[in-house]
Amino acid sequence: MSEEQRNSASETTEKKSVRPVLIVSERTISMYSMLLKHLLVGLADESIPAAMVCEPSCDVDSVVPPTVEVIKHPALNLPLMGRRNNKILVERLANFKPTVLHCLCESKAGLARQLAQQLDLPYVLTVNSLQKRWGRFHISSRHLAGFVVPAKSIADNLAEVYPRFAERIKQINIGTFVGKESGCFREPGRLACMVTAHPLGNERDFENLFGAVRHLAIDGYEFMVVVMGGGRRERGLRKLLAALGLLQVVTIVPRLAAWRSVLAAGDIFIRPQPSDAFDPFLLEAMSVGAAVAGCKGGVDDLIIEDQTGVVFNADDELSIYGSLQRLLNRQELARQLATSAQECLRENHSVSGMISSTLEAYRNAEQWYQR
Repeated sequence: MSEEQRNSASETTEKKSVRPVLIVSERTISMYSMLLKHLLVGLADESIPAAMVCEPSCDVDSVVPPTVEVIKHPALNLPLMGRRNNKILVERLANFKPTVLHCLCESKAGLARQLAQQLDLPYVLTVNSLQKRWGRFHISSRHLAGFVVPAKSIADNLAEVYPRFAERIKQINIGTFVGKESGCFREPGRLACMVTAHPLGNERDFENLFGAVRHLAIDGYEFMVVVMGGGRRERGLRKLLAALGLLQVVTIVPRLAAWRSVLAAGDIFIRPQPSDAFDPFLLEAMSVGAAVAGCKGGVDDLIIEDQTGVVFNADDELSIYGSLQRLLNRQELARQLATSAQECLRENHSVSGMISSTLEAYRNAEQWYQR
């Protein structure tokens, strides 16, 4: 065998030796289901054996391919069974023979740390939101090989909160499949549709947006607004809509498993308030070719003024009105912004790039831990 063939065989063996365990939460399944699905399918395509630890209540059938071993934890949902459940989990993971743990939700950081110590493994922690200095993670400097973040704003924030771990922070952009065309105002004469997926927790977050929407309707613009969400707070939002006379204009729909199709039906995607977490709905709205109108602040890396969207002041109803009016009046501009955003995603948010970077993070974690 030639030297080149030996090197190639060695690289193939190295890639296939990686055996990651992904630790997820219900929030991962609901908010970052596309990320999880793309990652698991990508690992399967690379012939990488993978297992996933999740809560018993998680509905994973539409997300997890059959090649992935799903381990529900806790196995026994009974009082005083914590130690027994932990033993069951450790035994099942030991049988899988993992080489690295990957925690995809900050709420599971403590579990990832505990398992890494018990199994004598390195682990990688994904952080999708900005952190406060007084709410620090319980991490193990001996086992934490690195943080994975989806945006530079989060990377900069982590470096400030955890300066000792600054060199262990790696940005891996979340990958998505970008549509071939922009869906923004593609059908002339069709009723314009605007979509937002902001959490319904506080109806005050929507007051300026719906005030602007009301004035657009009074001015004679014809459109519909779709709010993706639901839950106990929906009643307060409906009261606000009734007070503004917008019940015939604004529709509230639940966040279904196929929420990408809802985004694809929109011409404009609105981000009404800053978010401290990376917004997967904004990413997918851009990928299907919706024009973005949003505010800066928080994790806002995807919003580049007059390149990937128009920007408004979230505290200024007139500013929101002006941005939406601009897109409705200048539909060709809206399509140009949507197309530019899609091109930006093709260059920086490919699924293949995310998979290769994640595998590199796993291999680096193993090598770091063996030093």
